[in-house]
Amino acid sequence: MSDLARTVMERCDLLATCSEDPGRITRPFASDAMRRAQNYVHEWMRRAGMQVRRDNVGNLRGRYEGAGPSTLLLGSHLDSVRDAGKYDGPLGVLVGIAAVQRLHDANRRLPFAIEVLAFADEEGLRYGSTYLGSRALAGQLEARDLALTDADGITLASAIESFGGDPARTADDRRQGANLIGYCEVHIEQGPILEARGLPVGIVSAIAGQSRFEIVFAGEAGHAGTVPMDRRRDALTAAAEMVLAVEAIATTEQGLVATVGKLEVEPGAANVIPGRAALSLDVRHADDNVRTRVAEALVARARETARRRKVSVEVRAVSSNPAVQCAPRLVKLLVQAVKDSRQQAIELTSGAGHDAVVMSSLTEVGMLFVRCKGGVSHNPAESVTAADVGVAIDVLSCFVDLIPQE
Repeated sequence: MSDLARTVMERCDLLATCSEDPGRITRPFASDAMRRAQNYVHEWMRRAGMQVRRDNVGNLRGRYEGAGPSTLLLGSHLDSVRDAGKYDGPLGVLVGIAAVQRLHDANRRLPFAIEVLAFADEEGLRYGSTYLGSRALAGQLEARDLALTDADGITLASAIESFGGDPARTADDRRQGANLIGYCEVHIEQGPILEARGLPVGIVSAIAGQSRFEIVFAGEAGHAGTVPMDRRRDALTAAAEMVLAVEAIATTEQGLVATVGKLEVEPGAANVIPGRAALSLDVRHADDNVRTRVAEALVARARETARRRKVSVEVRAVSSNPAVQCAPRLVKLLVQAVKDSRQQAIELTSGAGHDAVVMSSLTEVGMLFVRCKGGVSHNPAESVTAADVGVAIDVLSCFVDLIPQE
């Protein structure tokens, strides 16, 4: 295990203590826990030879100057979901810092600058709106976002102000696209493929697009003991059939995943036929045409199920995010960097969203995944090994060195 890998693991442990909830990791946007975490990261960036500042929305930006104005962006997010693991987000920030630390320790400057970005919000835990940090950097934060309120009625604008930023100047946080080489994000895989292949790292070729829907079946509530089976208009049986249809249709399309993650039944009594059943539907694929086609087929199945079962159905499109293709030139460089680090290079698709999705509107993006035990994430059991972290640091360092040779 390299000293840098050991340091990254120790720093992940230390950041895990920065939490709003005792005994578990919960680090929302603009919280005291985030402030403590940023204080640590600010110091680590400074030790690695970076000039550090915090922008208005609360992102930390560490800059390691080069000989010219061109800039490579590295980074990930510091916030977490509720009851999170240690590595989702912070690992990418800390591996980026480690790669710069290696340059600084060798007294090396490159033909370009490196900026390590520690985004203040990606998960959307506090305000229910994801990517607040990277959206500010990409110039996508709008006035209506500043009016969002958390569970305590505190607006996003007020939270920014209490955290030391100026909500009226978040537009100034926008990073201009000129002279940008690209953005590279290191992240735990959050899936089982690398572990199954016995590989420490993998190169992301694309980030899947995502369609989300709310589907509500409405039938007629009735007494469980007196309404004959052939006279029932049971909303839950329609929803149950739909859940199985989602599973069946999704398994016919390579690379597609579809999930019903939430089901609400009313009135919710053991002796009452369900009169209403609402479910969520999440459809993802790296090809937007495939995703759209399957989503439309599932919506059509919901309507057909409702007609056949004599219930009504309402389908609401909640969101639709296009797939993001990682830049071929950055993928090529990452493949070469993995090989130069004496590892097997494989490409895989990310089913989860990342800050790279938003950053793709600003510059070309690439991603490097790090193996995680059991593919577990958004969970205290989230785990990586120091050896794999060491490989990730080596690969990112090789990647940085390959850029001037393009």
